[in-house]
Amino acid sequence: MIQDFISPVKESVVTHLELLSPLCLGKTMRIHSRKEGFPSLENVQIAILGVQEDRNSENNYGCGENLHVIRTKLYELYPGNWKNQIADLGNVLKGNSVSDTYFAVSEIITILLKKNIIPIIIGGGQDITYVNYRAYDSLEQTVNIAAVDSRFDLGNLDDELSSKSYLTKIIMQEPNNLFNFSNVGYQTYFNSKEEIQLLDNLFFDTCRLGNAKELENIEPVFRNADIVSIDIGSVRQSEAPGNKNTSANGFYGDEICAISRYAGISDKVSSFGIYEYNSKYDTHHQTANLISQMIWYFIEGVSFRVKDYPFSAKENYQKFTVLLEEDDPLTFYKSNKSGRWWIEIKILSDTKYKRHALIPCTHEDYIGATNQIVPEKWYKAMSKLV
Repeated sequence: MIQDFISPVKESVVTHLELLSPLCLGKTMRIHSRKEGFPSLENVQIAILGVQEDRNSENNYGCGENLHVIRTKLYELYPGNWKNQIADLGNVLKGNSVSDTYFAVSEIITILLKKNIIPIIIGGGQDITYVNYRAYDSLEQTVNIAAVDSRFDLGNLDDELSSKSYLTKIIMQEPNNLFNFSNVGYQTYFNSKEEIQLLDNLFFDTCRLGNAKELENIEPVFRNADIVSIDIGSVRQSEAPGNKNTSANGFYGDEICAISRYAGISDKVSSFGIYEYNSKYDTHHQTANLISQMIWYFIEGVSFRVKDYPFSAKENYQKFTVLLEEDDPLTFYKSNKSGRWWIEIKILSDTKYKRHALIPCTHEDYIGATNQIVPEKWYKAMSKLV
């Protein structure tokens, strides 16, 4: 069924691949080509999916085109010591209407999720994040979204779905399966104080660009996410010019690659998207180069997953109980495998939120609790359950 919605990888990319070293990444992948047809998904762990839909990307028309440039750069890279089987499925073409494209993308992601295949989505506007989120409806579970973006993309309640209003649609439309939303790297001058206050009132997590550059502080955000959505406009223009809405400030290339690796290494992340790439503004294919390396780091992260949560039993943790003067004790767990930390949220009778019973945190959160400073992330998680 998947192949009914997808066109093969551009022939010139497949031809170029023949000229590359037999050790390059492209030679290890299963690629949907005209000659070989649609690849088998048996034993595939990661699937690359292009989306050529730009009609609802505000002020960035053309962001679904020329995805073959990203693929060319990606195929040329050399793999690490990976055992993951990767497939490149090709591109979802524009449908007769935007809703046709949305339907195709959602169906494909749903199928991949049910096969435990992690989709890497490239191209299109960030409105595809909403489509990605809707694909989880069939799994009947609440999900967490982490967006790397300089803007919140709330828009107005009555706006049509677009790259600048997708978050409002996620929050407001039924079925509402969102447990937590986290923004990483927002820039205050791009967001009204009312929007900042709204996300705080909803107990969502936001992290300004300056704070997000302390990368070890944002690792728990991605460890807690099911969906990671990156607007390439969150990277500064000098590093990634291939976006009409890019800014002078943002993440550096090495920082966004580290973030991609954090997303990959998270046991929980099951879909990863990089949106808003526009080749018309991409001088010397600089942005395509960066995106290919972001994908490389995400794949490397997946290969280093240690499966210490939510797969492990609590016996595989060290347990720490912190007594508070004016509240119930807090329980922390430290993984014996990775040394990573979690704080326990007391889930009462509603099993809908059972998978959120342990919230990723840092060792500094534990140290703060021993000094009677309760982590803000604990308060926000508890507030969602009341």
